[in-house]
Formats: sequence, C-alpha cells, structure tokens
Amino acid sequence: MKATIRLVFLLAVLVSTYNANVFAASEAGNLRCEYLVNPIGIDAPKPRLTWLMIDDKRAAAQSAYELIVGTDSSKVGSGVGDKWTTGKVASSAMLVEYNGSPLEPFTRYFWSVKIWDATGIPSSVSVPASFETGKMKMENWRGTWITDTHDIKLKPAPYFRTEFNANKKVVSARAYIAVAGLFELYVNGAKIGNHRLDPMYTRFDRRTLYLTHDITKSLKEGKNAVGVLLGNGWYNHQSTAVWYFDEAPWRARPSFCMDIQLTYSDGSQETITSDTDWKTALSPVISNSIYTGEHVDGRLAQVGWNSPGFDDSKWKDSIPVGPPSANIVAQMLQPIRDVEVIPAKKMKKINDSHYVFDLERNISGVSQLKVSGQAGTIIRVKHGERLLADGMVDQSNIDAHYRPTDQLDPFGTDIYTLKGIGVEIFKPSFNYKGFQYVEVTSDQPVDLKLESLTGFFMHSDVAIAGHIQSSDSILNKIWKATNNSYLSNLFGYPTDCPQREKNGWTGDAHTAVETGLYNFDGITVYEKWMADHRDEQQPNGVLPAIIPTSGWGYTWANGPDWTSTIAIIPWNIYLFYGDTKVLRDCYENIRRYVDHITKISPSGLTDWGLGDWIPVKSVSSKELTSSLFYYTDASILAKTANLLGKKADSEKYNALALKIKEAINAKYLNRETGIYASGFQTELSAPLHWGIVPEVLRIKVAENLAKRVIADGKHIDVGLLGSKTILNALSANGYADLAYEVALQKTFPSWGWWIVNGATTLYENWPIDSKSDSSLNHIMLGEIGAWFYKSLGGMYTDEKQPGFKNIIFKPDFVKGLNSFEANHLGPYGMIISSWKRTGKKIEYKVTIPPNSNAELFLKGDKILEGGKALSVNESIKVIKQDNGLNELNLKSGSYLFSIK
Repeated sequence: MKATIRLVFLLAVLVSTYNANVFAASEAGNLRCEYLVNPIGIDAPKPRLTWLMIDDKRAAAQSAYELIVGTDSSKVGSGVGDKWTTGKVASSAMLVEYNGSPLEPFTRYFWSVKIWDATGIPSSVSVPASFETGKMKMENWRGTWITDTHDIKLKPAPYFRTEFNANKKVVSARAYIAVAGLFELYVNGAKIGNHRLDPMYTRFDRRTLYLTHDITKSLKEGKNAVGVLLGNGWYNHQSTAVWYFDEAPWRARPSFCMDIQLTYSDGSQETITSDTDWKTALSPVISNSIYTGEHVDGRLAQVGWNSPGFDDSKWKDSIPVGPPSANIVAQMLQPIRDVEVIPAKKMKKINDSHYVFDLERNISGVSQLKVSGQAGTIIRVKHGERLLADGMVDQSNIDAHYRPTDQLDPFGTDIYTLKGIGVEIFKPSFNYKGFQYVEVTSDQPVDLKLESLTGFFMHSDVAIAGHIQSSDSILNKIWKATNNSYLSNLFGYPTDCPQREKNGWTGDAHTAVETGLYNFDGITVYEKWMADHRDEQQPNGVLPAIIPTSGWGYTWANGPDWTSTIAIIPWNIYLFYGDTKVLRDCYENIRRYVDHITKISPSGLTDWGLGDWIPVKSVSSKELTSSLFYYTDASILAKTANLLGKKADSEKYNALALKIKEAINAKYLNRETGIYASGFQTELSAPLHWGIVPEVLRIKVAENLAKRVIADGKHIDVGLLGSKTILNALSANGYADLAYEVALQKTFPSWGWWIVNGATTLYENWPIDSKSDSSLNHIMLGEIGAWFYKSLGGMYTDEKQPGFKNIIFKPDFVKGLNSFEANHLGPYGMIISSWKRTGKKIEYKVTIPPNSNAELFLKGDKILEGGKALSVNESIKVIKQDNGLNELNLKSGSYLFSIK
C-alpha cells in the first residue's frame, strides 16, 4: 500500500508541474547531470546535462537554449560561468554534453540553463544545479589497498578502523572508497548514507567501482574515528552453486582503498588515507553470503569500535594488497536502498520456539527481527515463497541449484546468536533474498509477536516514470505484480530472480526492458550493465548468458536469443531517452557480436540459442527464433552505424539484415498459406513483431495467428520469447480485443490466472505447481507491463525522433474495458493517454509535454476536440481521414477528444 501511495503521489506531483500553474514565460526545470540529481564523485569528462521545459500552453516549444557552467553558484545563477557558456544556441535539444574547458577532479561545478520559447521570448536563468567531480583518473588515488591477514576460507567479516585529529574547522569532507566486496562506512559511530550492498557487482578484475560520500556533517573538530565493515558479496563467494562463483578468477579476501579529503575553513586541505596503520579485527558477522544468508553472533559485538577513544590495542595491523583491477571508476547510478518497509501481516505460533510470519506479498530484500532472550540462544530465520502442507516454509522451488558442502550454510537462512541484553535487533548487512514467508526457530524459548518481524523491500532505487490505472482490477494487479518483479530483480544489474539465482540472465532482461523503461527511470542501471557486457565480451565477440559471470555461460545458454542484450538494450535506451551514448559505447561490441554470428552462420540462419524457453506446450523452431534475433541485431547495427555516420557499415549491415530476412522467409514461410514453420503462436507472432513478414503477407500471417490463438482457447501457448511478441503482434495487426482477452484470462495459462490465484509478483512458469523452473518472482514473462502502455495506452516511441520528441499514439479501445489511463514521464515531460467509454462514445484525453509533438491515430466516424471539429483547431493538423481512420499531428498541450 505504501508503495502505491508513493507512486500515485509522485506522479501527481509530476502532473501538477504542468497543470497547477500558468507561467507567464517558459522556464527550465528538473535539471539533471548524468541523469542524477546534483551528483557528487562523477568521473565523466564530458557529463550529459538535461532539463525540462516548464510551460503548460499549447504548442509550447523551445527554440533556443544557453548553458552556463562555473564554480561560483551566485555568478552562474546570474548567467556568468567561468568554465563554459554556450551563448544562445538555436536548438530544441534538452540533452547536451558538456564541452567547456577540461573539468578538474574534486571540484564542484554549478550550472544553469536559459531557454527561449517558440516565439523567441527568453526565460530567466534557472536556479543552478550542481555536479561534483571525483577522482577522474587512477593516478589521483593516494590510499593503499588493505585487508586483514586471513584468506578466502575464513567466514567472519573484518572490521577496520582509524582515528585522526581535525585541528581546524572542517568545511568540506569527502570519503572516496573503492571496495573489492561490499562495505558499510561509519564515522564517529554513525553509518554513512542509506545505501545497501555497495558497491554494485561488476567483473571485479576488469572494473571496480568506487563511491563518494559527503561526510562533512559527520566530522567534528578534534578526534574523529572512521570504521569500515567489509562483506564478501560476489567478490569472495564462499557458498557453492552450479555457476562456480566460488571459483571466480578474481576471488580474494575483501579489501578496500579510501581517501578522505578534508578542506578546512582557512582553505587548507588534508587527505586521510587507508594504509597499514589502520587496525583490523573480526566482527560479529561470523558468516555472510550474498547467495544464502548472514550469521551474526551478538555476543561478539565490540561496542564503540567505530567511535573515537575505542581501545583497539588488541587489534592487528592491516596488510597491503594489490587492487582488484587497474580500472577503478565512479559508481554513477541509483543505489540499492531499503525502499519500502513491510510489517508482517500474519503470524502463526507453532510453539514458544517456532513461528511462521507472512508478509502477504513477495519481495526482494531482508527481514528484521526484534527479539530478547537468554545469551547464546541461536535463532534461525528461514525465508521462502511458499508453504508446505503443514504450514512450514517450503524452499524446494528456490534451492535447486545450491550445492552445499556441509550443513553450516543453510539456504535463504539468517542465523543470529543472542547476546542476552534487552531487545536485540537483527537485520542482515550483506545479503538479500526473495520471500513472502519467514520461519523463525530457536533452540531456547523466545516470545515473538506479530510486530517482531518486518520485511524490507530492497532494490535499485530508480525513480518512478510511469503509472497505469484501469477499470479492470485484474489488469491493475498484473501491472503492479509486474513492477514488483521488475524491481525485485534490479540490484545494480537486472536479474532473473532474487532467491534461487540472482544472476544477470540476458534473455530475461532484454525481454523486460520496455516494461522497465516505461515504468522506471532506469538508464543509469542499464548503462552500468552495458559496461559489464563490454567487460565480459570475448575478443571473438561471444558474450556469456549471465552477466557479470565468473566464467559460466560462454558455452551454454548464450546465443542471439539471449545475448542480443548487447544490441536491444542500447537501442531501447536510444528510443526512450534519445541518447546515443550507450550505442556509441557499445558499437564495436555489437559489431563484433554480429560478425561472430555471421562467421558461424554464413547462410543467414542460426540455431545458436536456447529457443522459446519454458513454453506452455508447443516447442517452436529454435533456428527460426534465433535467426530472428540475429536479424534484429544486424538491423540495429545498421541503424546505429547510420546514426554515427558510418556509411559503409550501414550499407554492409543493411545488406546482411536483408540476407537474413530472405533466408528466414525462404525456409520457414509458406507463402501460399501465410504460415511460418509449424504455425505455433511464437512462430507466427515473432516474425510479425520483429518485422520480417513481407508486407503483402502481413494480413494473412496475422489472421493465421489470431486463428491459432482462438484454436488454443484464446490462451497463450508461448515461452519466454513468445511472451514478448504474442500480445504485441496481435494488437499491432488489428486483433487488440483478442490480445486483451488472452492477457486477462482467469484460467490457465495466463497472467490473469496467476493473479486470481494470489500472485503479487510474476512467476517463472505458467503452471503454479510446476515441479521445476518454479520461482514465484521472475521478470522474464514481464513484457505485458509494456504492452499496457503500447496497446491500451497507444504510447509508442518514434525512432526518427526518439526520446518521445515525437510521440506516436495508437490507442486500442478494447472491448470489455471501460476506462484506461497511462502516464509516462519522458525526457520532455509528462505524457498522458487516457480514455473512458460511455455507451458508444469514447472520451479520449491526451497530454503532450512541452517541446514535443505527437502523431495520433484514432478510429471513428465523428471526432471532436474540445467540442470543435478537427479542421478548425490550430494545434491539430489533419494528415489523413480514410474510412474512419484518422491520422493527426498534434503540438504540445492537453487535448480532449470525443469519438463516435
């Protein structure tokens, strides 16, 4: 409920930006640097600057802009910058790359923007935003990488501490910390920041991330103490599973390097660095695994270890180690946080040492337990998604790939040993799980109440960018469940499930990327993950099935139907944001990947891949589906080459795409019948969706698809790949009513079937009682979340004017649904597509943000806007009216159409 309230509230605020006030002139607002709000510690030498135009008038547009960048906020706010001033630039662009004098490390810059509207009237200079550079270069690190004296086998997590004197008033303090593993940073007894599981997971021996924290307010004149607690994370994976992370080539005892840069009131500076003078000891965290759980012995707590004056005489000296990689770069993405607090909703007491709690929803994150009892009491907190017949937690659907070597590291289970003093609170620091139920057992009696256990929904804290609301409660619940699964699988990289694997499965991610981007501002996470792709790609172009990886996945489960992430995700970032950076960064990687497929598949057909994973019943041709992704990759590569001015490459890969298309159609398309392969749902919908059906046969193939779906009882018969294409292919080809019926079916198999059976997230398999592949929190079948926006909301990107510069609206007013509204906050502002049915009349509302336009397709014999005919509306241009199909061009603003 809190998440829903938060979502609705945020969207209401966004909408009010455009509707609540009438501005005399346009203004620039929502300033972002690298898609972050006033970031600190960035390494980008030419950071991207973005803003929105605030103007609720119809036809509002930006005709020019001026950027001002400098080190003095007051001067920048008055239009004077000492680093870069563009002057008036005639352009509608609201994404500009910094191009001033070189940025210096450790420097705070302020920037403002001034814009001119369509009539040439200028705005005032915006309130300055800021960004602060970090290390910028490897040579700017001064600290030593340190660890303790133990090896990778030791379970307890290490503490580190130091003290220093600040003899003058500190006006600015930054802690730059790079970690191999995970960390929590403390200053003078208090934890710094609210991030969880920092730094994000990477291929540690090729790229290591560092964080920048502003610790100014945490310091005081005189003696100060700094403490660091290190966790294993994916760096020192001690649990054993089928992916061999315990054998990762980078594996070592966790270590860190830190520089604390102080600026005093007199302008002098001092840097406190990590070195062998730091003291270290073992912590009460006696075992921690990102994969299984965390064990804490409260009796081993050292009170005050991170505060000044603590007696560390029995602690050991730290030892120096080499850095995990030669590429230490800033972590520039939204962090993982405890985003939502979820109190337990039910508790079943078995006896005084055995309890089962129910959150009544499936989440990713941790549980927190408040308990008191005798010192030495051992409490086990077991997490799962479902219950056994006797009401105990059942882990059989999520522990299938775990390969324990002993009984000391139970799956999905935290173990706490009480210190026996008052009410004790236990919450894991270096782990997360996927769960709804929590089973608590103890070896001594403890008295637990319903309020003793709380769930924390953890995920990358990406901003909400979309909202759906309709007259159908099942549809609304599917949308919420889809978002819950998407967020449950976003931890600095997209994962498949938060319990059994936590792996960055590529196929799951590219299938769900549009769902993610319509609903959340996820560009920073995806850009980081594309850097992971570049780190993992082999010289011959091959990518692994999971990214990052310890080495698993290069010889099985990869192939174009999965690892087309390298092309599909950058292309979607371009479509949604109008930003070419990730395409530029990945261009050579896409090219090497496509060239590799061409080398092993010279005919234009390839069967490299997994195929339509976990279908309902019909097994589609793997060669057909893999070749379709090969075609898609080649097409994206050709388009990207054209965008980047690589004419020869564009011609080359356009020719390759045509060759693949012709090869697919020559082998799999029966031109007389209009059927591909065996005519299964995936085999018909995928060619339609990915655009290889000859135009003259498109109607016939779509008709065959509709017939097949009807023959299948108006239910889906697809796996992962078909789940991406089935609803889209039907809707785009005149069968939106059928697509809606299929999506909302309340009997097996369907998304609606899951919901009526109590799902709060999406599942991995269509059967609820599947004996394998049965995670109850998977995102791989989540394209339906994007389909709501595209079909029912009619909201599409335009690759000719990406980033919703031009919005294509093609709403489907489907039978059986009385009202629908989709909102999306894009790079130009809030987009709204909303309709309501009253008898035979449709009332359709649409909002186009300032500085963008729209192409609207409506079906209806009589259409009015604002009670007036379309022909007399100055903001509407009628492009075509033919047999009830109306094509209109709209300028920015809000419109109300009446359709009969």
